[in-house]
Amino acid sequence: MQKRKSHNDISFNIWSGVLFGLGAVAFIDEALFHQLLHWHHFYDLSTTSIGLISDGLFHAFSWFATVASLFMVADLKKRRVFHFKLWMGAELLGAGSFQLYDGIIQHKLMRIHQIRYNVEIIYYDIVWNVLAAILMIIGFIIIKKQLKANQKAGEV
Repeated sequence: MQKRKSHNDISFNIWSGVLFGLGAVAFIDEALFHQLLHWHHFYDLSTTSIGLISDGLFHAFSWFATVASLFMVADLKKRRVFHFKLWMGAELLGAGSFQLYDGIIQHKLMRIHQIRYNVEIIYYDIVWNVLAAILMIIGFIIIKKQLKANQKAGEV
């Protein structure tokens, strides 16, 4: 039997999902674009050695966010207030938020790296940022729908 969720439990579900989304997308970005494809480093404005160090710090951030979120999920499950659909919406919101932040702030405003070099970058930018916005919109819709369902069920 699931316990009645408080506002703090709902918030904890959302934040753990957002953290997991941030960590998961950062990990995928690091593994795929930095390590496997060698398209860029986290920080490309210096030497390759500095770029590799920045990749290591970025990788540590992604794991910290992912592990922290899973500790939060363990606590939610232990207290029987974990809400998977709400969490998944928050995970998509976090993933899209990180990707949009990366695409706009790091790629365009700070210019610390690009998705890829020596290509027509506009197509990569459009795909990158549109996918990010789609993830965020889907996540937001799921969260709103689940909050409304919880409200109707009297869980909050």
